[in-house]
Amino acid sequence: MTIARLNYPQLPDSGITDDYHGVNVPDPYRYLEDPQDARTQQWLQDQALFMDAERASWSAREHFSDRVGELLGSGAISPPYIRGDRTFFTKREPGQQFAVLYVRNTNDSHTDSATTRVLIDPMVLDPEGHTTLDSWQPSKEGDLLAYQISQGGNEESDVYVMNVETGKIIEGPIDRCRYSPIAWLKGGSAFYYVRRISPDLLPESESHFHRRVYLHTIGADPHTDVLVFGAGMNLTNYYGVSVSRDGRWLEVASSEGTEPRNDLWVADLTVSDPSSPSFELVQGDVDAQTSLTFGRDGRAYIFTDRDAPRGKLLVTTPGSWDPTSWKTLIPEAPDAVLESVTLLDGDGLDQDQLLVVHTNHGVAQMAVHAAAGGEFLYPIELPGAGTIGGPIEHIDGGPITWIVYTDHTTIPTIFEFDARSRKLILYATPPGSVQAPSVHSELITYPSLDGTTVRMFVISPTGNSDQPRPTILYGYGGFGIPMQPGYSAAILAWVESGGVWAVANLRGGGEEGEEWHRAGMLANKQNVFDDFHAAAEYLITHGWTTSEQLGIYGGSNGGLLVGAAMTQRPDLFNAVVCVAPLLDMIRYVESELGPTWTVEYGDPADPQQFDWLHAYSPYHRVTPGTDYPATMFAIFDNDTRTDPMHGRKMAAAVQAGTSGVRPILVRTEENVGHGARSLNKSIEESADTLAFMSHWTGLDH
Repeated sequence: MTIARLNYPQLPDSGITDDYHGVNVPDPYRYLEDPQDARTQQWLQDQALFMDAERASWSAREHFSDRVGELLGSGAISPPYIRGDRTFFTKREPGQQFAVLYVRNTNDSHTDSATTRVLIDPMVLDPEGHTTLDSWQPSKEGDLLAYQISQGGNEESDVYVMNVETGKIIEGPIDRCRYSPIAWLKGGSAFYYVRRISPDLLPESESHFHRRVYLHTIGADPHTDVLVFGAGMNLTNYYGVSVSRDGRWLEVASSEGTEPRNDLWVADLTVSDPSSPSFELVQGDVDAQTSLTFGRDGRAYIFTDRDAPRGKLLVTTPGSWDPTSWKTLIPEAPDAVLESVTLLDGDGLDQDQLLVVHTNHGVAQMAVHAAAGGEFLYPIELPGAGTIGGPIEHIDGGPITWIVYTDHTTIPTIFEFDARSRKLILYATPPGSVQAPSVHSELITYPSLDGTTVRMFVISPTGNSDQPRPTILYGYGGFGIPMQPGYSAAILAWVESGGVWAVANLRGGGEEGEEWHRAGMLANKQNVFDDFHAAAEYLITHGWTTSEQLGIYGGSNGGLLVGAAMTQRPDLFNAVVCVAPLLDMIRYVESELGPTWTVEYGDPADPQQFDWLHAYSPYHRVTPGTDYPATMFAIFDNDTRTDPMHGRKMAAAVQAGTSGVRPILVRTEENVGHGARSLNKSIEESADTLAFMSHWTGLDH
């Protein structure tokens, strides 16, 4: 079924025009920002009918639903987290909706342990599947567990504490703990955490901000928790907090919103009360991101991109916080980004060592260096050209660490590295078995509009060189987040069916370090869109696909990307899937977390930054009379990160403005937010995306 333009719901113009710095900015669908407005609710009902009618015409949907489910049938497993004599890990059995948190005795075999038992099963907490386990952190001794759960995808975590031996909840809920770290004191008597102050003390517009670092003592009323850090600081600040594994050093990092820099303080808890730590400033008012790790060797290891956009590692003596006294151990690499450094020590080693992970154009590399002076010792061969998660080391140190490895055809798998043997061995695989299809993956380069070299992963069917092919181009390009090789049931199902999937490593991401990120933020945001357009043109001119066979796909900041692409270059694409997007870049600051992103995008209250935003804001760049590609806006009603109003308003504008007959659809999910979701909901979303793309790029013909 094809929906004619005149059959879209007719919406009245709100008549609202705002004046920004002398520029009139119409907002004809302002009322769609309010989900309780009767016009919004009726509009959503009408859109659901359109969506259902169009979905019925997608002949490949059942195939993709079945195949994505099969490719996710392995389940999942995490590395071990050892605390005291207990080992914690998560596992999702085939068919389970969410991963389950387990514990076992550390001395038992991880492959056959009679002591393994369930600690938290989200489906037991809520058989409807609307409750997610957001994070968890055992105490250093392993006898207590702090964990965070949220409802309906809203990411508003409550903190609870469990007695691991009995499984009983002994603390909680402690609310207003969204994105909070947990940092246990040695002995498990208390932990530091981050919580927003009570909304009763704030204007309504600021209720999602004003985070503070508190100390919670086990057994105490959370209302009496001690304020440790954050009073009087910027209202959008985020805080990181950690305690060294020996319990001595408290580290607090502060950043304004999502800005790519932080201030950093440490306190020695052996000489100051944990409830009133005496902080020393390590880094302040420096345009760099810096973190510390305290080794058992008594040294402080400094991970930073200060004067090194690709990252470097330095070392100092705790208390020597003058940067001129810091010694470089791992210098900045010319063509690789430093991702992590893990200290390996203990019996069986002739010297302490550093396990160093870099990424070269998004592909992981791992090597061992000497801890004393940073000298290169030897490389570690990985299973393929992929991505490393972790490493996770023993809380008490030692020569062993665990990593998660994945690539385009390898399900996330756990490997153990032992510095004594220098061997990387298979530790654990997901509980189910899946035979991933054979695909061909290559990393290509292409020039962007300004001549900048950009890279792109292209995944295509093995042994079949027929071109052009229906192709999905995916991108993100923001917040310094890299696009790296990883197992994706959606990608494999698409390519196995004969399509091509391309992932562009755009400016704004982190594939080439912090300079690459900054080349795609604030005044430079248009570079991201230019890189994406150039990727599409490369795929077309080099015979991979045609504009009629090309679909683009992105979510969150990637939703902004494809929204900008479809309004700037509607001729390049035949289909668009825009998931959980930002699209009204003038009013994005009015939603919950919007003000924390002005350091990435700009603030419309500033005249110059308004000009940047207004120039590309997709909602404001919809041009009536344009033949827009077939588009599916996917929005989630409990998304408290990117407000669903963006997708609603943009869809209404494109439906009213398009001159063509290709459909503009709205896919809405209830009781789902921006992030974690059940297995079934993940399969349904992928099936709709792939079937829609298949229909409009010709793959199902």
